[in-house]
Amino acid sequence: MREVQFREALNEAMSEEMRADKNVFLMGEEVAEYNGAYKVSQGMLAEFGPERVIDTPIAELGFAGIAVGASMNGLRPIVEFMTWNFAILAADQIINSAAKMLQMSGGQYHCPIVFRGGNGTAGQLGATHSQSFEAFYAHVPGLKVLTPSNPEDAKGLLKSAIRDNDPVVFLESEKMYGDKGMIPDGEYLIPIGKAAVKRKGTDVTIVSFGKIIKEAYAAADELAKEGIECEVIDLRTIRPIDYDTIIESVKKTNRCVVVEESWPLASIASELAYWIQRYAFDFMDAPVYRVMQSDTPFAFAKPLIEEALPNVKRIMDAVKASMYVA
Repeated sequence: MREVQFREALNEAMSEEMRADKNVFLMGEEVAEYNGAYKVSQGMLAEFGPERVIDTPIAELGFAGIAVGASMNGLRPIVEFMTWNFAILAADQIINSAAKMLQMSGGQYHCPIVFRGGNGTAGQLGATHSQSFEAFYAHVPGLKVLTPSNPEDAKGLLKSAIRDNDPVVFLESEKMYGDKGMIPDGEYLIPIGKAAVKRKGTDVTIVSFGKIIKEAYAAADELAKEGIECEVIDLRTIRPIDYDTIIESVKKTNRCVVVEESWPLASIASELAYWIQRYAFDFMDAPVYRVMQSDTPFAFAKPLIEEALPNVKRIMDAVKASMYVA
């Protein structure tokens, strides 16, 4: 095992796959000469050259469409959006072209593309630069949606995504790029569609994903001091969701709290609440609780940001409510 930054893990995944397969290439805003807006592609232009590490204009719809065409003709593009907020402009190509191509072509054309970049909140960036898009893209059949929370998962999942024949939405976080963590030496893959039980517990299941899971870990540590042992599950894959791991855990703990960075309506938490009541109803001692971002556009002022996002206190309150519900 060795320690790397989150951005370095992503870089290793892309570089390894590009060395192994000449059809893999990277394109996006500032990925080449500038080494990426967050330095994820550091050194890749020097190694692979301008034909495989390609700077694009600020035209998300255009270069996402180029990637769709390239993927239909045997290439395997990795598309970097500087932020998923900008990728709203490319939603037509992602949703109407990439996601539907296999079905509309009668199985003749796969679209092996990875669309990746920064997602979610990252401080005082304002409402239009602070949105979490997991549920937005998970709603669409034909897409796979991944959101790693640590360097080990980031590398293993990205390598699996690049090898997948379906279009993959890969959601990172600007606030995680500098995070450090241990990854295995040598090549490894993490399967798409498999959640991870990151902390064992007996009293309450906490399900989360992405950077906000750090708040869940911190809450679980504090609750353990009070004798409440939480089992923490990192979804890692948002579509397809690993329902079996969640249901198995809930049948053991009899309670569940879902922690999510995004808004409440039509959320991943809402989907999980349905599945839990459908397939673990007889095991539940309390309703499923959600800890979500406030149902408003994201604020700029620091006090409002702190109020809007899930935090340790709100998670602890939800866990205790599920423990002591009448």
